[in-house]
Amino acid sequence: MTPNEIRAIHDLPFPELLFRAQGIHRTHWNPEEIQFCTLDSIKTGACPEDCAYCPQSARYDTGLKIEPLKDVQAVLRGAAEAKANGSTRYCMGAAWREVRDDKNFDAVLEMVHGVAGMGMEVCVTLGMLNVDQAKKLKSAGCKVYNHNIDSSKDFYETIISTRKFDERLETIDAVRQAGLEVCCGGIVGMGETIDHRIHFLQELTEMDPVPESIPINHLVPVEGTPLADLPPVPPLEFIRMIATARILFPKSRIRLSAGRTAMSDEMQALAFFAGANSLFTGEKLLTTPNPGESHDHRLMTALGMRVEGALA
Repeated sequence: MTPNEIRAIHDLPFPELLFRAQGIHRTHWNPEEIQFCTLDSIKTGACPEDCAYCPQSARYDTGLKIEPLKDVQAVLRGAAEAKANGSTRYCMGAAWREVRDDKNFDAVLEMVHGVAGMGMEVCVTLGMLNVDQAKKLKSAGCKVYNHNIDSSKDFYETIISTRKFDERLETIDAVRQAGLEVCCGGIVGMGETIDHRIHFLQELTEMDPVPESIPINHLVPVEGTPLADLPPVPPLEFIRMIATARILFPKSRIRLSAGRTAMSDEMQALAFFAGANSLFTGEKLLTTPNPGESHDHRLMTALGMRVEGALA
């Protein structure tokens, strides 16, 4: 699909855009269910990359407490708690530039094996990796690897200088070769134009197969990072991205990710109507605030919706 074709969908009159998105959503998904996922930061801070949005970069003074790789049993306890709160997918993120074949990776494989043994979908995000490493993750019980492209190729290289966009695509290719599902999305609100957002979506359409999960993050400006003073994205612009993504990717999970604390309940409800059907729950999303399980359960109740996988 060309950028112009995607832009034509994105720019539809709002009622028509949401009508089309909701129709496609109902064809492929239960519109009354939302998948709950939990994201655990298993190694925090001191990352050598310079992603302009990220408080975990060692290049910025954000006051973040640096924490080494978590103990395996501590991670498994967190996964058990997340499962008890309704999460069916447990995602583990380490602030690494790339995976190294060492004792830390061995510990991650042990975490993956343990969480998979609980009957949860396991997703990890560890930076760049090769096919052999991805195969080890799959053998341990990992189902999904997250590696976001963040934005369009042109805009990506204005916010990150320590890695090339094509290296992101190479990692995703390695993940596919290993037989893992791909979780790949981006961030809205980094100062990009609408055209950048359109080209970001086009990059995802060109993946073969397209990602099974597409997180759409709303930038959380963090003091000390280069993007700290950016204004928030207008809510309806964000909803347009959700709806456009749903239309382009009928069978993919469209996931509300970072930035939900800045969203009203009404904005999140509109996102669900536009086709979002998964969210990260818990008090934190890696290092940034998140609404928490209790608020998310109250929101589901208020909307008459239910957590996917929960007993009726």
